[in-house]
Parts: sequence; C-alpha cells; structure tokens
Amino acid sequence: MFSNRYVRTIILSRVLLHLGIWIRNYAVLLYVTDLTNNNSDYVSLISVAEFAPIFLFALIGGTFADRWRPKRTMVWSDLLSALSVMAVLLVLMNGGWIALLVGSFISASLSQFSQPSAMKLYKRHVPSEQLQGVMAMSQTVVAVFTVLGPVIGTFIFIQFGIHVSLVLTAVLFLGSSLVLSSLPRDAEEPNPGNAGGFLKELTAGMHYIRSNRSLRTLSLTFAAVGLASGITQPLQIFIVIENLGQDKSFLQWLVMTSGAAMLVGGAAIMGIAKKVKPQLLLTAGLLVAAVCTVGIGASTLIWLTIVLLVINGLFYPCIQGGIQTLIVRNTEGAFMGRVSGAITPVFMGMMVIGMFLSSYLKDTFSLPAVYVISGGLIVAGVLTLLPLIADKSAKAKRAQA
Repeated sequence: MFSNRYVRTIILSRVLLHLGIWIRNYAVLLYVTDLTNNNSDYVSLISVAEFAPIFLFALIGGTFADRWRPKRTMVWSDLLSALSVMAVLLVLMNGGWIALLVGSFISASLSQFSQPSAMKLYKRHVPSEQLQGVMAMSQTVVAVFTVLGPVIGTFIFIQFGIHVSLVLTAVLFLGSSLVLSSLPRDAEEPNPGNAGGFLKELTAGMHYIRSNRSLRTLSLTFAAVGLASGITQPLQIFIVIENLGQDKSFLQWLVMTSGAAMLVGGAAIMGIAKKVKPQLLLTAGLLVAAVCTVGIGASTLIWLTIVLLVINGLFYPCIQGGIQTLIVRNTEGAFMGRVSGAITPVFMGMMVIGMFLSSYLKDTFSLPAVYVISGGLIVAGVLTLLPLIADKSAKAKRAQA
C-alpha cells in the first residue's frame, strides 16, 4: 500500500492534520477552563464549535468536493485552516479569547471539505483489493491519536502555553497543505453527478443514496452503531466509579487501553484485508462489539473489564474499516463527496442523540441495562446488514458460475 504515492501522501498529511487538531483542541479546552474557572457553559461551547460543523457542512462540503478538484480542495482547506489559526492567535494576543471558539469552528468546517476529497482520491487511485487495507490504515491513524493526542496536546499547553500551541497547530496544518501539494495535478474526470447548480447536485446526491440499496443499508447500520455508542460514551465514568469502585482518574487507563488495542487491531486488519470480505469484517466487528459492550456494563472486575476493552478495541477497526470500504466500493466516483458527506453525519447525529438519552436511560433503568440496550442496538445494526450480505453472496456465486 505504501508503494502507492497517493496513499503515502494522504496518510502523512492526515498524521500532521490530526496532530494539529489534537494540540489545538486541548490547548483551547485547557485555556478556556483556566480562564473561566471551569465554567461548564463555555466548555460546552467548545464541543459545539468542534462538532456542529459536521452537521452543518458535511453534506455541503461533500457536494462542493464533487464539484471541485480533490487535490486542490484539500490543499486549500488545510492552508485556510492554518491561516485561520494564525488570525485567531493575533486576536488572542489582543485579549479576544472568544476568537478561539470561532477559529475552532472555522477549522472544523474546512475539514468537511477536505475529508470527502481524500475519499475521492482513494476511489480514483487505490486498487479495489487494497481499499480495505487503506481504510484500516486510516482508522489506525485515528486510534494512534486517540491514545497520544490528549497526552501531546496537554503536555505542549502546560509546557509552552496557548500561543506556542496555536503556532504549532498552524505549522502542522501548513505542513499538511505542503505535503498534499506534492501530489500530481488533478485529472479531469467525467462527472455525470454535476449536471446543474449546487442545490440540484446536492439533491441528486441524496437521490443517489436513496436509490442505492447498499448505501441505504450502510446508513441504517451507521445510525444504529452511532446511537449505541452515544448512550454509553458519557457513562464510562460510572463504569469506573460504580462497577469497579475506582477513582475517576482510573478512566484514563481504560481509555488508553482501548486506544492501544485499536492501534493493534488496525495494524492486524491491514495484514488480512485482502483475504476477508468487508461485509464479513464489519459483521464480525459488530457482533464482538455487542458482546463486549454488554459484558463491560455487567462486569465488576477490573481485569475482566480490561480484557473486554482490549477485545473490543482490537475489533473496532473492523467496523470503521468495513463500513468505509463498502461505502467507497458501492459509490460512483462522481458522487463520492456527497455520499461521504451525507453518511458521516448520520453516525455523529445519532451519537449525539444517544448522549442526550444516556442519563435518562441510566436513571430510568440501570447502568448494566443501558449497556444491554447498547449491545441490542449493535445487533440491530448486524440485522440490517443481512440482506446486503446475502446479496453479495448471491452475486459472488453467479460470478463463479
């Protein structure tokens, strides 16, 4: 895979980009909490600034990604992100710290144009048999920064402060832009999806998803998994305190354990990607996640909880890698941006809904019951996949015949 110039370049740019994002996010979080004496309202605004663009601009960004040349879009998105961070730094030096939230919002919005363009380049330049390995590699990068990102971001802020953190973020964003600029010039591609104005193209993208059975199925699966993830994510601290009887600081060890397992799992999937069909990989990941989720909610033993977290982390890249591979394989290049921009918010939206419901569900039922509900939702995601798996198997048999 690394012999492919596009894979090497995009992965390197994503490493720089993720590192910059984590440094920025933790610098902003720690700076604002220090400045406002841990005011929860402002801390909530930070999350809004970072996540709201996914809902507001993902589909819009995906539509523009289909209209524009992918390399140019990615280069300019990262460059503008770097410039926005520098502008925020200048305002901050004059005492306007609210600009930190605005800068985070702008930078997160620009990434909604960059990510679909990366998917388009993978679709164009990565052979089909390598796609699953490339998707697993992308998830491995995410797993690495899930573990290392908070540590690096916190260390840099504590040691050097907000100004150096923002300068370093801008340099990393600029570095990502320069790395991407080394790619060959975008080739012209016939684009039947771009046969009108912006709104017409956006509507055509939604119609394309509705008319594509595989994409409809993956959207439902993504929704179920997102909701399942959302209702348990805020409750991890209660697993530590109520089930395991530990101090809340013990949560960091569970998070790091899970992240490290995701890293190992991503590396393993890269090795077996050519041998396993993505729909089977996805199904296996979901079934393991369902069992582990129920087990984590019921466990009162530290060692058992850690074992379940490790197993769950090892198989988590199967879910993300399998879904992303199926999306790329079942989408025409002309619609890649819009499909990516439409399906990703499904997961995030359902996860946010789950977060809102988690406290109510815990108070109404119990902590283990919520984890059972989460496991049941993941199983529901598996059930939505069964027609797709059967269809793929039937097509494979007809091809062999």
